[in-house]
Amino acid sequence: MRCPFCGHDETQVKDSRPSEDGAAIRRRRLCPQCEGRFTTFERVQLRELTIVKRSGRRSPFDRDKLARSVSIALRKRPVEPERVERMISTIVRQLESMGETELPSSTVGELVMKQLKQLDDVAYVRYASVYRDFRETQDFARFLGEEGLSEVEDGR
Repeated sequence: MRCPFCGHDETQVKDSRPSEDGAAIRRRRLCPQCEGRFTTFERVQLRELTIVKRSGRRSPFDRDKLARSVSIALRKRPVEPERVERMISTIVRQLESMGETELPSSTVGELVMKQLKQLDDVAYVRYASVYRDFRETQDFARFLGEEGLSEVEDGR
């Protein structure tokens, strides 16, 4: 594993343990060159997934990109990081178990929305506003009415 600080090719594993949900191995590493310490996670990847965008462009599935978009939706929300990580792992496992190597981006978006709805209503609406491209306040009102989330609208 290359050191993220100095770029040295060889680093030493100092500690390995399963992550919270058991779906990954957490490794603490040390660079012998600059003595920098960092953590890596090793996960099982069942298959290489390709995401087909609405434009038809294809790109490799990126778990980190998924995690970033979910964290933006959850910004300043009272949700434990472990629950978020479990949710992301669930989405990835669902995608991998679909049996396809190419998946439309809409499939990923719908899975994220389904999981966020169970996790946090505000994050769900935030994600939906970007995913569904809301442009006006009426779009929010219509969405909240369709989804039965009037308690979010009422502030409960």
